[in-house]
Amino acid sequence: MKRSEKKTTKKAAKKASPGSAARKTSSAASADTAAKTAQRQRRLQEEAMDRNARAPSTKKQPVQAGSRRQPEPPLSRQHLRKPGNEAELELPPRFLAPDYRGSGKLQGLRALITGGDSGIGRAVAVLFAREGADVAIVYLDEHEDARETARHVQAEGRQCLLISGDVRDGRFCERAVADVVASFDGLDVLVNNAAFQQHAKRLEDISDAQLAETLQTNIGGYFNMTRAALPHLGEGASIINSGSETGLFGSKELLDYAATKGAIHAFTKSLASNLLPRGIRVNAVAPGPVWTPLNPADREAEKVATFGKDSDMGRPAQPEELSPAYVFLASPITASYISGAVLPVMGGPYG
Repeated sequence: MKRSEKKTTKKAAKKASPGSAARKTSSAASADTAAKTAQRQRRLQEEAMDRNARAPSTKKQPVQAGSRRQPEPPLSRQHLRKPGNEAELELPPRFLAPDYRGSGKLQGLRALITGGDSGIGRAVAVLFAREGADVAIVYLDEHEDARETARHVQAEGRQCLLISGDVRDGRFCERAVADVVASFDGLDVLVNNAAFQQHAKRLEDISDAQLAETLQTNIGGYFNMTRAALPHLGEGASIINSGSETGLFGSKELLDYAATKGAIHAFTKSLASNLLPRGIRVNAVAPGPVWTPLNPADREAEKVATFGKDSDMGRPAQPEELSPAYVFLASPITASYISGAVLPVMGGPYG
């Protein structure tokens, strides 16, 4: 047989080999499977599109997840003069938490709350009293608000001491703590909550005076009051700082305020480590938007009306939705193993 004939025979044999036929069958099967998969995916797509077309509107609606319905935007179209009196708000913040039942979590303890005349501070004062604590309120000059807070604390069967002054002044803080210790025979819980806030669209719009006011009140005041209180705080005592979601995520028109809130979070974690050997716990609560006099005393009325609308829950929190977090962190019954935490209470996921 000639060499050329041998090559032809080999090629023919190769073409006719069983392996070649198997590969053809396999290729055809793969193509058939792929076609069926594509068809199945198109069918799933059509079904999903049909369901989506028939689904209710996904437009964000305010979320109500508590034991009673809370106010939703639009809120009061109102602007307050600083520092902001809660008594002047047309839509009063809710602070009584009527469905909250005290169980002695703070029984016999003595607490000092800065910025305790209104807003979150007032709500915390009321629940602290309901849980068995005597409460001292440090406030600027909102005397009517402070007296109203005292009335509700006393209605819970506890003492309330009112102290007016400026937390930027270290000597005032020392006198305030001394008054509390003398009146209550000691101090167990410090809540640093006093704050100053003013929106500014540009960094250049923040004056030296505004920057100093924000820094000295929001972080300087925390340092001053904590230094004054520490000599009187023993093992088992607790410090709670009011932080903010702005300290975690920033805020483009609250540059100085957000910076101080970030500093408060760092201060909280650092102080927790520093005081741990002394058995003093330090934590913070980081609220989202909360309906208090702070924002109506900051922004124009139209923007106040929509305050909190862009939050995950589509509305601001009411102070009574924040205060249980402070009780939790203050109580040696519920939080004896918690220190250095920044507890987010933002109406949505954090991180």
